[in-house]
Amino acid sequence: MPLTASSSSRSWPARRSAARAGPHFSRPTSYPTNITRGAVAAFSCSRCPRLDAAMPKLLRVSLTMAAILTPVAGWAQPGGSLFEEHCAPCHGNPEPGSRAPDREALRQFTPELVLESLTTGAMSVEVPGLTDEERREVAQWTAGRALGTAGGDASSMPNQCPSKPFGDPFAGAGWNGWSPDGGNSRFQPAAAAGLTPDQVPRLTLKWAFGYPGGVRAAAGSPTVVGGRLYAGSDTGYVYSLDAATGCVYWSFESKWVVRSSVTIGPVTGAGTARYAAYFGDARANVYAVNAETGELLWKQRADTHPIARITAAPKLHAGRLYVPVSSLEELAGRHLWYECCTFRGSVVAYDANTGEQIWKSYAIAEEPRPTTKNAQGTQQWAPAGGAVWGAPVIDAARGALYIGSGNGYTAPAASDTDAVIAFDLETGKRLWLNQLTAMDAYLSRCPGRIDVQGRARDPKRADPQRIANLNCPDPEKLAENVDVDVVAVMLHMLPDGRTILVVGQQNGRVYALDPDREGAVLWELYAGADTEKRANITFGGATDGRLAYFPLLYQPSEHRGIAAPSRSKGGLAAIRVETGELVWYTPTPPANCPDPSPQRCGSGQDAAATAIPGVVFAGAMDGMLRAYSTADGRVIWEVDTAQEFETVNDVPARGGMLNGPGPTVVDGMLFTGSGYASGTGNVLLAFGPE
Repeated sequence: MPLTASSSSRSWPARRSAARAGPHFSRPTSYPTNITRGAVAAFSCSRCPRLDAAMPKLLRVSLTMAAILTPVAGWAQPGGSLFEEHCAPCHGNPEPGSRAPDREALRQFTPELVLESLTTGAMSVEVPGLTDEERREVAQWTAGRALGTAGGDASSMPNQCPSKPFGDPFAGAGWNGWSPDGGNSRFQPAAAAGLTPDQVPRLTLKWAFGYPGGVRAAAGSPTVVGGRLYAGSDTGYVYSLDAATGCVYWSFESKWVVRSSVTIGPVTGAGTARYAAYFGDARANVYAVNAETGELLWKQRADTHPIARITAAPKLHAGRLYVPVSSLEELAGRHLWYECCTFRGSVVAYDANTGEQIWKSYAIAEEPRPTTKNAQGTQQWAPAGGAVWGAPVIDAARGALYIGSGNGYTAPAASDTDAVIAFDLETGKRLWLNQLTAMDAYLSRCPGRIDVQGRARDPKRADPQRIANLNCPDPEKLAENVDVDVVAVMLHMLPDGRTILVVGQQNGRVYALDPDREGAVLWELYAGADTEKRANITFGGATDGRLAYFPLLYQPSEHRGIAAPSRSKGGLAAIRVETGELVWYTPTPPANCPDPSPQRCGSGQDAAATAIPGVVFAGAMDGMLRAYSTADGRVIWEVDTAQEFETVNDVPARGGMLNGPGPTVVDGMLFTGSGYASGTGNVLLAFGPE
């Protein structure tokens, strides 16, 4: 049966323990008692092939013997020996230009973030044999402190809000979840925005809130309703703040990273709770907590796959909560020891009052089944993929819900991947599907048919050694361009009364689809200005009804999906939604990166856009947040968020990369988190006109 948490009495990491010694390490079976086992393994790690290949045999032997004879400081601490064995080969002394942070950089991370990476994040697939307790020990040893000691609980903060009645959160202006509307337009009308184009150039910082122990603050777009702000964090805490002052009402600890925006809605039958805050975490858990107090009302697991997660905001409609589910299996699938692949993206509908599951529908309709065995003899599965990275779109008039599906993990990719899919709101039955890109099977670090500059690559010339060491799809079965998820889907009504779906794809293409003709394409446009590099539309755009605005990031690096330091470029495209005409395009100014530059700093724009009448806001990888005139694309305001800030809760904080969510605008205030990738920032900022 497919790999799920319930398919064995042992945990997923334990099921992989037999493979640990084979593909990763060549090591003796016993060690002197005064050294770490990893001292030997550090010099024969298949995950660092360049290090092993470049080291002459005699030198490797000498270094290995020296390691055997030299005690390693701190080896006896819980987690220390495990770190030396599993992490030191790549993090102990990274090569110049390596993306792996060294020990000192890792020491700046919180144990919660390290644990998330080891358990549900990118590193979970690198340590298949570690138990949950061993991962906790590694996290605590790496960060140098115990889990749960970051002081993230609101009760310990000095800026407690005075008690005041909790009224109707929807009585005034608000921004609820990913977008103020069910159609994901990310457009705030004038009355709710309370901010005019003339006021935008006078925006100044009003307050800053530091996430204790956090190292990446830009999770979901801040939700603001009823004068309260709700936001998740990388430490697992969800906070309720006063939008005007930044004082704190309460916190809720989920134990896992919360990347999704929080959605607020009415709740009944839950004691004294009148409104609930809904969100998901990196373990695919769904929560409902009392919006006034933070008390847990209910909790459900949306998917039992070991590396399933919730990254996008849930949508609330007519008493039902619709939750999208994604995963990191495209990272795990590349390993020869991994049974690739069994995850399918999905949407789960819950009763918002009780948490009872009503229906669950998958992006890929066909269940995974055993196929072949790879070169190492590991069973393979298919089809898989179709992660749902974006918030669902609610079309109440048609009784439909729309999602965008991601790439496939197995080749040939299923016909449901890279598609816009419509489901019945009531039953979850699939109504129609339009696949925008076929044959997109992608696993991290595997070669595709073209490189990231968009130049053709002969699949027969792909590095044989690289393919031999990875569990890669057959390049002959791939599309010309891979990893082109459909993420950004927006519902829009044209002046003549027709409704269209405006869709952005990760290959820089924008479409208009007709929901009344099973998603038929009305127009299509490549939004990028630089045709020699692939433009990414990753987290989505915004539309004011006349134009749709899409931030772009160009990829000059040889690494798939990762922009090289200080080299990524970007732009902002404005497209007429009725015709698909490119109205204006503004390239992003050169990156404002320090020297030496932090990893992935650049001027590329990957974060979602936010629009108000006359203005569109977009953030860049270097931490610059800009406001553009919707008339001609001129920059009318900008602020550097990649700096240190004095915070209202006295937590040391700084900003960094802007990626993922876009800012929120409500009642004359603009709110944004700053710091997306690990180690780049832990601050929530609030701006208002002077």
